[in-house]
Amino acid sequence: MDRVLEVTLLVAQTLVRLDIPYLVGGSLASSLHGTPRATQDVDLVAAVRHEHVAGLVAALEGAFYIDAEMIREAIGRRTSFNLIHLASLLKVDVFVARDDVPAQQQMERRRAYLVSDEPRRELVVASAEDTVLQKLRWYRMGGEVAETQWSDVQGVLRVQGRALERGYLERTAALMAISDLLERALEEAGLR
Repeated sequence: MDRVLEVTLLVAQTLVRLDIPYLVGGSLASSLHGTPRATQDVDLVAAVRHEHVAGLVAALEGAFYIDAEMIREAIGRRTSFNLIHLASLLKVDVFVARDDVPAQQQMERRRAYLVSDEPRRELVVASAEDTVLQKLRWYRMGGEVAETQWSDVQGVLRVQGRALERGYLERTAALMAISDLLERALEEAGLR
């Protein structure tokens, strides 16, 4: 198993032990749902609360650079904090779960993804639809110039194709004000 998955599993298992709902997003999710590509960091969304901070630090501080104050600030501002795996220097960006409708739907729709059979190991990953929507959101926020975001979207759309729940994609894209990007991405992927 590669280093990115090993580090992600280490953090995910800690979140599960601490009863913190999470999901894997970003490039790792798009690689699992679409076209694989190398990534130098991991994006997680986690429903971290102030009462989780001490347990999270205690569980991860030997293997990761972790800053309790940075986590508290991220919780208060609903932003992100990072963990850095000391042995590999892989960065894990943890985005504190927002409480808007698209974020709530994303947590409800997350799916277990089998990473290995022996031993059985799973990650909880954003759905293919939510991966597309988040990638499009980041593409828009980045000024629509991040070719890797667009390429990741195309990879998921082409691999998942007609299996995608189109109604959900369209409704949620409208809530996120990215309907125009979704339409363009679907057309480019040959799904219109």
